[in-house]
Amino acid sequence: MRTRIIAVGTKMPAWVETGYQEYAKRLPRDFTVEVVELPLGARGKNASIEKAMTKEGEQMLAAIPAGDKVIALDVKGKPWSTEKLAENLADWRMEGGNYSLLIGGPDGLAPACLARADAKWSLSALTLPHPLVRIVVIEQLYRAWTILNNHPYHK
Repeated sequence: MRTRIIAVGTKMPAWVETGYQEYAKRLPRDFTVEVVELPLGARGKNASIEKAMTKEGEQMLAAIPAGDKVIALDVKGKPWSTEKLAENLADWRMEGGNYSLLIGGPDGLAPACLARADAKWSLSALTLPHPLVRIVVIEQLYRAWTILNNHPYHK
């Protein structure tokens, strides 16, 4: 199983890189998570947000390997408890497929990305900054792994 986080935004602040790496390094070698960073669509005084999101969506869809199951991180998605994520992770590993988790930019995911998703996962009803979502996702993946492996981290 390969897990890939496809995220809009490059050159993250040091706190994002540090936070992400703290949990990524804890995962075992047989459960690696790859991050693919995509550039933001042009935003500015006269720029169209819809065009920016469409461009981000096109790049995101192109970055999804053929055959991957797609999980869209979206505030309107279904909330999963950590235990539910652990169940999902166990199922994903049993299926042996590959998974791409999509994190949109400051305006969320393009409609085409949401349409492509096999599932939509909401981390919270709160609107979270997209760089912070990377840290929350990798920490929750690590926590789910600890549950499945009876590691004391989750307690």
